This record gives sequence, C-alpha cells and structure tokens, in this order.
Amino acid sequence: MCFSASVYADGQKNVYETKDFSYLLGKTKFNDDLLKMHFALYAGYVKNTNLILSELDQLSDQNKGRNFDYGAIKRRLAFEYDGMKFHELYFENLTAVSNTTEAKKLVLDIVKQFGSFEKWRADFINTAMIRGIGWTVLCRDKSGRLLNIWISEHQSGLLPESTVLLVMDVWEHAYITQYGLEREKYIETFFSSVNWSVVQQRYDAK
Repeated sequence: MCFSASVYADGQKNVYETKDFSYLLGKTKFNDDLLKMHFALYAGYVKNTNLILSELDQLSDQNKGRNFDYGAIKRRLAFEYDGMKFHELYFENLTAVSNTTEAKKLVLDIVKQFGSFEKWRADFINTAMIRGIGWTVLCRDKSGRLLNIWISEHQSGLLPESTVLLVMDVWEHAYITQYGLEREKYIETFFSSVNWSVVQQRYDAK
C-alpha cells in the first residue's frame, strides 16, 4: 500500500496530528460548510486512532494482551486508522481546477488498460454508485494492473500489495449537506475537483 504518512509529534508517545486542509476552503466546488464538517469528522478519526493506540499500549504494559478488551480494541484500530488515512488521501487529491494533462502517464495507462479514459471514468462512477457506505479507489496492483475498487466502511476491501492512486469518499457525510441524496451530482463535482498532479505523483511512486 502507498499511504501518505501522517505527521508525528515528538513526545513521550508518538501521536498522529490532524493535518490542516483549510487551504481547500473557497477553492473547490464543495461549499465551505460541508468541508468544515468533513474536516471535523476527519479530526475525530485522528483522535480515536491515537486513543486506541494509547489504550493498547497500556494494556500491553499491564500484560493484558490476551484479554477481551485488548482484542476488541485491536479490532477497532483498522476502522479508525484507515478512516484517518483515507480522509487524508481524499483531501490531498482535491483542488480548485482539475486538469488531466497533469497526469499524462497515468491517463495513457488508463487508456491502454480500459480502452479509453471515458470507459475508466464510467467504471469508477459505477463503482461509486454501489449502495452502501465506503470509498471508491483507483489502485494499481503489483503486476501494474489498474483497478477501481470498493472499500466497505474504511477497512474492508483494499487489495494487498496495491498502490492507492485516487480516492473518493462515498459516505453520506461527504455530500449530503450540499447534494442531499443525489450522490451522482456529488461524483460529478468530485471529478471537477481532482488534483491529477497528486494522483500522478502517487502513480510515479515505487
């Protein structure tokens, strides 16, 4: 997996810090109230990730690594951690003006594998329209194959040894205050706000 790393702060315990995405305010077609609410929700995942890691450390220090609480909390880690990371990837691949010419190599690969950019885009949208809550992700597997995949919630569906390229949040909180239940309108806005330069950087990373 190729996740952009969260920032660590020095201290007695390493903790994840909430990244500042306020530079997106007034710069995309998503209204500021929606983005501010979304930022606050993301901050909750960061807080809960740190809380879970702290609680796991405490239980481990108390030699309680095999009790029920440890197992239950450990199961929760992937939900909170992946929620934190996917939100970071999502906000990072948003911008004011979307331009696919900033991802020429990726677009050429998409055309080669899907037949056309339009066919890939239609498949991405069809994936995003699946009923349920989660994420739609364009990823590249170890063999170089590009795949549009559905991630249930945050932690279920990411392919092992795959590189995350493009991330779209399709939980209702990502759009409902601006678009109501019209998910397809949200998706169109998302495509007009993709930072293809960032997506190309992820594609180039080895």
